[in-house]
Amino acid sequence: MTTNGPDRPTSVLPRLVLGGAALTTGLMAGTFYVFSCAVMPALGRSDDRTFIEVMQNINDVIENPLFFAGFFGALLLTAAAAWQQRRCPGPRRWILAALAVYALAFLLTSGVNVPLNNALADAGDPARIADPAAVRDRFEDVWVAWNAVRAVLCTAALALLLRASFHGGGRRSQESAYLASDAGSRASR
Repeated sequence: MTTNGPDRPTSVLPRLVLGGAALTTGLMAGTFYVFSCAVMPALGRSDDRTFIEVMQNINDVIENPLFFAGFFGALLLTAAAAWQQRRCPGPRRWILAALAVYALAFLLTSGVNVPLNNALADAGDPARIADPAAVRDRFEDVWVAWNAVRAVLCTAALALLLRASFHGGGRRSQESAYLASDAGSRASR
């Protein structure tokens, strides 16, 4: 990778990878946001059996290639962007921070929300559950709370990736100021 300076890669590939990381992270932030502000409040108005049935259906259909492309893509593309920016300390630190924040959301999903989804699936047919209120009580509040945390984490990761993509926007003026200085003039001779 060639650079115009320590923080300005000239190759288009790192920009595309960083853009892909931001896009997929944004898709995940949006997914969790929609659950927080619309899906779960709407389901909260439903009776217990309807709530369980709809959540089971959502959990069945969400496991698809498009969702997994965003879910895994955000992690993998952010890691790839961090590696590509390994010699650019400015953007790299923002990307690494985004990677850490998204990884936390990823682990939270895998360690909390997915097991809750699996327990809900294991409850069986909502029409045959003896105590649907108890099944819902074990699921709803915990899932909703941790989903909100996932939404915030993914949004924060997106903000960090966007910051990385704009890092060095004033770099040219810093380089010009250096070249205009005595030290820069001597170095360019």
